[in-house]
Amino acid sequence: MDIFSYDFMIRAILVGFMLGIIIPLIGVNVVVKRLSMIGDALSHSSLAGVTIGLFFGFNPLLGAFIACLVASFLIEFIRKKSKFFEEMSISIVLSFSLAIAGIMSGLTKNSSNLSSFLFGSIVMISDMEFYFTIAIFLLVLIFMLIFYKDLLYLSVDQTSAELSGINTKLINSLFTFLTALTVSIASRSVGTLMVSSLIVLPVASSIKLTKSYKGLNLLSVLIGLITIELGLFMSFYLDLKPGSTIVLLNCILYIILTIFRRGK
Repeated sequence: MDIFSYDFMIRAILVGFMLGIIIPLIGVNVVVKRLSMIGDALSHSSLAGVTIGLFFGFNPLLGAFIACLVASFLIEFIRKKSKFFEEMSISIVLSFSLAIAGIMSGLTKNSSNLSSFLFGSIVMISDMEFYFTIAIFLLVLIFMLIFYKDLLYLSVDQTSAELSGINTKLINSLFTFLTALTVSIASRSVGTLMVSSLIVLPVASSIKLTKSYKGLNLLSVLIGLITIELGLFMSFYLDLKPGSTIVLLNCILYIILTIFRRGK
């Protein structure tokens, strides 16, 4: 069977292409700021939003986005209030989201759609979700191009960036908003249990090969694209779960690089 003879697979490949670019771009800035666990917190927040959407009968994707947005700004708020224990904010939000998701999933009578959000269903993307992905893709790219130098400065030293006149509050707020958007749509495509891995793993592999900010962005995107598209082809011909296959490929690549580039 030819993969390109199916419209749903062509759409999945296009969605994978867009996510393969924007997820690593978001991931680079998350990892450089030493907030790798934020992907876990937001992905579990999206799951809470999905269960709330299913319970109240509105679009689960909208629930995932709202939950991610609230969680991301809540993390920033707690971080500012607890400067010496910044990582604690992520654990608090993650725990709260898990509790909400657990309670709401138990109250939802028809939770059959929940599994598609847990492990992703990139081949079942609807028209609305496809156009939503395109919009997020364009927004993230425009943001990264406009604020590239500012993001680089912020990743090195936020205090110095503030003293140099960079509007750090605006940039951080926009980045938080776009991260929430990206995680919410990625949760639908690759799964809430997988999206945090896609934020971190391509960047972790790239760190083994380059140390520059520019190189990190380029390599992370390249790895993201290759693993997502290869994962889609493998899942189609081997009848595997797309999200799980994509994450497994990223894990294998990271292990290989770790073995052959020890100390890097």
